[in-house]
Amino acid sequence: MIRCLVIDDEQLVRDLLEDNIRQLPFLQLVKTCKNALEAYDILQHEQIDLIFLDIQMPRLSGLQFLKSLQHPPLVILVTAYEQYALEGFNLQVVDYLLKPFPFERFLQACNRANELYHLQQNNTTPADAIADFFVNVEYTLVKITVADIAYIEGLKDYIKIHLSSTPKPVLTRMTMKAIEEKLPAPAFIRTHKSYLVAAGKITTIKRDLVCIGKIAIPVSEFYKENVTRLLHPPKP
Repeated sequence: MIRCLVIDDEQLVRDLLEDNIRQLPFLQLVKTCKNALEAYDILQHEQIDLIFLDIQMPRLSGLQFLKSLQHPPLVILVTAYEQYALEGFNLQVVDYLLKPFPFERFLQACNRANELYHLQQNNTTPADAIADFFVNVEYTLVKITVADIAYIEGLKDYIKIHLSSTPKPVLTRMTMKAIEEKLPAPAFIRTHKSYLVAAGKITTIKRDLVCIGKIAIPVSEFYKENVTRLLHPPKP
């Protein structure tokens, strides 16, 4: 059972979430509260695995509350304001529900949380277990499916995300350091100051190159050890 906490300043939304949670056999509602300050006390005394979190609340917003948690549980944001979606996904939330939402959309978010919860319990971190995320492309939020990423190319303050499913890369304003932190090793490896590669997509390794099919990606001397570890992984 996933132990849930609801934080929302609207009574009607709290009632709706409480009713929805009770419909799903893998969720257990622990508490509901009307602001983030109440939630701090609950987190100190209760085991909470998943938070349904409103954003616009008095005194302390949901995002401010989430940033203040050193080891936050899984979080599904529940809000009427879509402009916070990018910041929310950059905080590694499970999903982003826009009010009003149908039960089917709520169920989809909870299924995702259930999957991630069990992956955490099993201590597994394959590429497809890393949360998908959104990037800003010409004032539009575009969802990036982690398992679809082939490699990433750095261009000063921008990156090109090359996907397996389409020949056209996604161009977004982000640093290589930021995307590397979002996509940790060993699922993704740095081969060059300007390239981050999905290790599972590599088909050929040469002296100064790795290849994904016919696409050749440079390997610099500084990052060569990352590629060497693919050939000779450390023994358990």
